[in-house]
Amino acid sequence: MQPGSVEKKPVRITVCGQTFTVLAPGDPAEILQLAAEIDDTMTRIAARSGAADSMRAAILTCMHLADRARTLERELEDIRRRIGDKARRIAEILDRAGDTAPRAR
Repeated sequence: MQPGSVEKKPVRITVCGQTFTVLAPGDPAEILQLAAEIDDTMTRIAARSGAADSMRAAILTCMHLADRARTLERELEDIRRRIGDKARRIAEILDRAGDTAPRAR
């Protein structure tokens, strides 16, 4: 293993009745939980859309998850912007407070 690399372990997951082995870093239980969530999402999407084809269900699930990821990225960017705005306002307040503070002799 190369320095700084994370050891990946094989984890057997099942999605839509098909079993896969994936190499994953970290806790295998976390990977199993993700696979279960994807399986559940695919099952719900297939049922709602009438998609009997697992490929169609997989693509619709990918689109759903990509939309969720993009929404979360936008929310994160908005939070970062608001934190930056507040940090600048606090710095301005501290600068003004420093300008008006009595100087020691």
